[in-house]
Amino acid sequence: MTPSRPTLGSLLRHLIELLDGDVEAAYRAAGLDYRPRFTPVVRVLGELGPSPIRTIAARAGITHSAASQTVAEMVKKGLVATEPGEDARERIVHLTDAARALLPRLKAQWAATNAAADGLSAELGLDLPDIVSAAIARLQARPFLDRIEAERRRLEDCNPTEGTDE
Repeated sequence: MTPSRPTLGSLLRHLIELLDGDVEAAYRAAGLDYRPRFTPVVRVLGELGPSPIRTIAARAGITHSAASQTVAEMVKKGLVATEPGEDARERIVHLTDAARALLPRLKAQWAATNAAADGLSAELGLDLPDIVSAAIARLQARPFLDRIEAERRRLEDCNPTEGTDE
């Protein structure tokens, strides 16, 4: 039996594990207690200043749940603080002095990380950020669920008796 080809989801998860693991190791090597998942939040707050979690999520291109979980982790590390917003359910997030003090070192790490990513793209002869952005845009235009359902129907039409008791 021939080993099956890894699925797209498995490959993408593995790629993220490789990238995030090494980026996190680079932060540790630089003496920073910081996780890659914090970067979108820090960048949004650095650009906009104090912001609601929903704004952070929208600007960072992540789900509200992911933004909320990341903010909670950052609060524990003392990188952000929250305060009530106009609505009792809304929390306004802002960088702490400790986070602002880290910004020069973080920006240096981000520059090195981006340069390494550019080098990887050059080695591959592909622009990975462009490819990933194009895939995201296509999936926003036509969700993967729609694509799966269309293929399921197509495959059923090609093999109408498969999966039945006939």
